[in-house]
Amino acid sequence: VQLVESGGRLVQAGGSLRLSCAASGPSFTNLGMGWFRQPPGQEREVVAGISWSGDSTYYTDSVKGRFTISRDNAKNMMYLQMNSLKPEDTAVYYCVADSSPRGISPNPDYWGQGTQVTVSS
Repeated sequence: VQLVESGGRLVQAGGSLRLSCAASGPSFTNLGMGWFRQPPGQEREVVAGISWSGDSTYYTDSVKGRFTISRDNAKNMMYLQMNSLKPEDTAVYYCVADSSPRGISPNPDYWGQGTQVTVSS
């Protein structure tokens, strides 16, 4: 499975961005997917996860109510809509996929190359 992120850029605090992840390879619909991020000088952390069917989602507390994860299995795409962005959301965002259809584990099987999101104050 190959994952390619897009959509990261510089944005002002309070603004919005939508990240996209294009997946290629077999059995996309059997994969749980999600987003991790790595802020400058910090460890990677999970941001959100979604089951293969899309009916189960997970968000870390700091993004609840602001970020929305979704997927379109017909297009092999996953998205992260980010609203009300804060400077502390600045990070490299990684698209991930896991062999479990229910969601993602702390150590997903597949990773994209990352896309930079910078939120200015």
